[in-house]
Amino acid sequence: MIRGNFHTHSTYCDGKSTLEETVLAAIESGMDAVGFSGHAHTTHDSRYCMTVEGTESYRRDIMALKEKYKDKIEIYCGLELDYFSDTDPKDFDYTIGSVHYVVKDGVYHDVDGSEALFDESVQEGWNGDPIGFAVDYFAEVADIIEKTNADIIGHFDLVSKFNENFCRFDENDPRYVAAWMKALDKLIPAGKLFEINTGAISRGYRTEPYPARPILKEIVKRGGKVILTADCHQKDTLEYGFEDAIQYAKECGVTELYTLSGNPIKQVKMKL
Repeated sequence: MIRGNFHTHSTYCDGKSTLEETVLAAIESGMDAVGFSGHAHTTHDSRYCMTVEGTESYRRDIMALKEKYKDKIEIYCGLELDYFSDTDPKDFDYTIGSVHYVVKDGVYHDVDGSEALFDESVQEGWNGDPIGFAVDYFAEVADIIEKTNADIIGHFDLVSKFNENFCRFDENDPRYVAAWMKALDKLIPAGKLFEINTGAISRGYRTEPYPARPILKEIVKRGGKVILTADCHQKDTLEYGFEDAIQYAKECGVTELYTLSGNPIKQVKMKL
């Protein structure tokens, strides 16, 4: 199998390692490819994302690293586009499309910033009904390809980040299931890649990857395609939990994983 990670953040956004530190760690571990996916600029919240000026520097620095390490590893310059991002992705190798906020009545409600912010969002926007919040979250997820034309669908059920052991809501609730099913109705035909994302495990929020088992099984059942990513925010988590995630994928019926490669970038299928 090709070893690579295409969901990678750096100090240009909310990551803790520089671009070059991450590249060197990838080379040292024997990886074949690393794709950077800095959080694209969002006007309403600049705390976690790249600035407009920083985005240009990010792209230039990655181009320089591509040349410097061209004989050792494939490096790709991508973006993680939020539903509300305002960056033009045309000069980037690939994009991840993600939902981090749900807008209701003109207010941006945080999905994954912290447990406190999540609870505050649910209380203020949905009168304490987390399933209602999740329903509106998945409505935005359903439109993420239409909105961003991304190559990868990021952490499909991010709304469950703080719901380990169903501590906030029942993920078997018919409204919740119907919401993510409806999102899949729209996304599967697009032929894009769904992440099996270990990021919340490395940061201590979950014990299994996104998406949850019932969702991943449904993606497989419908012929959806998946890519393994670490949602890496520091150099030592580039392949965090991948061995366990591959077993998880197999248990959910996955027989093929995809990666990205080439210029222009294309989906590459690998047998599990």
